[in-house]
Amino acid sequence: MHFKEARGILSPQNGMNIFRGCTHGCIYCDSRSDCYQITHDFEDVQIKSNAPQLLEAALRKKRKKCMISTGAMCDPYIHLEEQLCHTRKCIEIIDKYGFGVAIQTKSSRILRDMDLFKSIHRKAKCVVQLTLTTHNEVLCKIIEPAVSTTKERFAVLEAMRDEGIPTIVWLGPLLPFINDNEENMMGILDYCIRAKVYGIIVWGMGMTLRSGSREYFYRQLDRHFPGMAKKYRQKYGDSYVITSDNSSSLMRLFCETCEAHGIIHDRDELLHYCNSFPDLQMEQLSLW
Repeated sequence: MHFKEARGILSPQNGMNIFRGCTHGCIYCDSRSDCYQITHDFEDVQIKSNAPQLLEAALRKKRKKCMISTGAMCDPYIHLEEQLCHTRKCIEIIDKYGFGVAIQTKSSRILRDMDLFKSIHRKAKCVVQLTLTTHNEVLCKIIEPAVSTTKERFAVLEAMRDEGIPTIVWLGPLLPFINDNEENMMGILDYCIRAKVYGIIVWGMGMTLRSGSREYFYRQLDRHFPGMAKKYRQKYGDSYVITSDNSSSLMRLFCETCEAHGIIHDRDELLHYCNSFPDLQMEQLSLW
């Protein structure tokens, strides 16, 4: 790891990245793509040393409360967070100033900060989002080698449910010829049903590959699935969108299952939910 002072912390949409790089080792990670201009080794995580100070200064200046989101680019609960507590410091500031938080991770380390999420949700709004890729625990340790397994993430969903904190699952990516099958889809959906998730976001039945992430992914395919990278090159070439041959049947199964169990699966609706700060005054009036 290495530290660097940042000039800013919030995007125009109030998104926040505390780290640049990751140690979870997911073989399909889009954040490795050249377009993000991470010039250092991806596992040599760059830590924005002044992130808490920048965040506090930014929130002090805001005239209206809003949702602060984090985790879309780099996971806020990488291994280093156990010692650094950098993410926790930022969540403490969000709680202190009465803002909401929408946080996305693959790590059960998020449970450490349950006290803050409960406090934020009492005063404003907290939405916890987890990525689920495969129901198979053995496969999980291959394609997501250094992160909490799917069962451990399911336990996080259950814990959030028990505390009344809404959860959203990002389902995917579905890697053609690897986990793009009905058994995997139903295994993940069963977890979502049992955890009573608020919604599930799907960007398509497949994955995306760009320069930088594609090369890493193919190297990992050669390592773990001999011959698979050649199969991808022959079928998809340098395509950005990699669509599963099972896309239609999987999407139909996904939609039908969500509708049968009252799980929201409209992507735009869920993204709006994550980004919309509650009208607390109207909610208080409705109690009367």
